Amino acid sequence: MFHFAWPWVFLLLPLPLFIYLFAKPMSRQKNAVIVPFYQQLSSLKNIGAINTSHHFLSNTLLLITIWLLLLTALAKPQLAGEPVATPSSGRDLLIAVDISDSMDQQDMIIKGKPTTRLEMVKYVLQDFIERRQGDRIGLVLFGSNAYLQAPLTFDTKTVAQFLMEAQLGFAGPKTAIGEAIGLSIKRLQELKASKERVIILLTDGANTSGEIEPLQAATLAKQTDVKIYTIGIGADELLIKGFFGQRRVNPSIQLDEKSLVSIATETGGKYFRARETESLEEIYKELDILEPIVQEQQWLRPTRALYMWPLAIALLLTALLALLKTRPLNKKQVKL
Repeated sequence: MFHFAWPWVFLLLPLPLFIYLFAKPMSRQKNAVIVPFYQQLSSLKNIGAINTSHHFLSNTLLLITIWLLLLTALAKPQLAGEPVATPSSGRDLLIAVDISDSMDQQDMIIKGKPTTRLEMVKYVLQDFIERRQGDRIGLVLFGSNAYLQAPLTFDTKTVAQFLMEAQLGFAGPKTAIGEAIGLSIKRLQELKASKERVIILLTDGANTSGEIEPLQAATLAKQTDVKIYTIGIGADELLIKGFFGQRRVNPSIQLDEKSLVSIATETGGKYFRARETESLEEIYKELDILEPIVQEQQWLRPTRALYMWPLAIALLLTALLALLKTRPLNKKQVKL
């Protein structure tokens, strides 16, 4: 739908006429010129009058058109689209994902094929992120150090894309759980946060790096009203072929479940264990229940500004008018 944001601007339409009628004209001193061949020039009188009248009319029309175009641009013409729903501010949710070397362990199955823990996390977490319409989502990646990969935003598709681009080794080989929690808390405090602030921490190991102990970070989270849900990644057993046949090993022996349980309990969250792809999918479904998405939505009608078109035409006509002013009149030569 086309409309003007400032239609009252058109009240200025008669302003040039008022200036022309009521403004005092500037006085000019006329210089006397003696023309010894006046009789010869008298024949050009009628031609000059016709040319002057013609140019006055064309210049006046151009000026009126330029004035109308400038008023149209000033009135801010806009083209409004169909109303769209905008996400409401539900909660601030930061997801901290472990990308240390141990996440390269192939003890997960996706569609019947063995895959690494990180690829399984990406496969399931991408859908979870895109479902959280109404929440501000952020992404922290951690290994030996923790890094903010995506700040809090309503653009869930972009956050999911950043997750899919994460690679092992980007943050170092070790696991800095305490530092990941500390960085997440800092980012939640820096911005104007919603009433609900949540951290979802996914890891397959124990804290082996960083200056912050996980339980200290959990205490800080509790003091700042940040809830932490922890998820332990990794299968309980894995068959490995050896010289004497197959043997069973526990690939998750380094997982510090005790600390993860303490972190979640301290902050009012919950600990989950993801032993396979299906269990991680169920965890995210349960998180949707524990931290429901805000359903209230606001509506916004997108608008497209059109002022540049009348403004551009006005500038072109102004250039044309200036060109006409500087071009000499085409008169017949008179032999004197």
